[in-house]
Amino acid sequence: MTTFKPRETLTEQVARHIENLIAFGQLRSGERIYESAMAKQMDVSHGSIREGLLLLEKRHLVQNVPRKGAFVTPLDEYFVRSLYEVLQLYLTHTGRKLVRQWQAADMDKLESLYQRMKGCHDNNDLLAFLELGIEYTQASLAYADNYFIISAIEDLWPSAKRCAFVAFQRGGNRVLEDNLAHVRESISAIKARDEERLAAILAGYAEQQCQQVLDAIDSASATA
Repeated sequence: MTTFKPRETLTEQVARHIENLIAFGQLRSGERIYESAMAKQMDVSHGSIREGLLLLEKRHLVQNVPRKGAFVTPLDEYFVRSLYEVLQLYLTHTGRKLVRQWQAADMDKLESLYQRMKGCHDNNDLLAFLELGIEYTQASLAYADNYFIISAIEDLWPSAKRCAFVAFQRGGNRVLEDNLAHVRESISAIKARDEERLAAILAGYAEQQCQQVLDAIDSASATA
């Protein structure tokens, strides 16, 4: 039975478990999710699985099709390009606010996260690196001050993690190094309060990782 975090509701626990199965490729693009099998595996009711799947539909990882069941959202070119386009728009908007308003404590936190990410890179700890990358981006939202943007980005995190894992699986250490370089450059631009430079860094990174994910998908399709 899966070990759950006690502070989460049962629905959130179920959703988190299935989210990780999808994000780390154990449930594949387009694959059907069978409620009965999942309920047995997790030792929970069908209703709990159904509620978790509804939550994951909101987070763009699952498609619930009437009279057919739940399926993992296909990871195709349209989905990947759409994801990185909207992430770039949101993060550029909030990044500009951070550049104008950051305080010393914010910079200390970003620098600390960078050092921890570097440690994960040196130890080749991919999963911890992914989680810290998301934590870094969340920390950069400190001055977003917009309910809808924060809510939308929270629902996009699982797909971002899923795509990042796909890119890392194929690109390995090179992709980790690209991520570290992006973090280092973005911190430098934030510290300098240079909005245009940060916007350019975010645009370049979104384009780069989008292409890395698409290359990985193409490679997997060719192998299959």
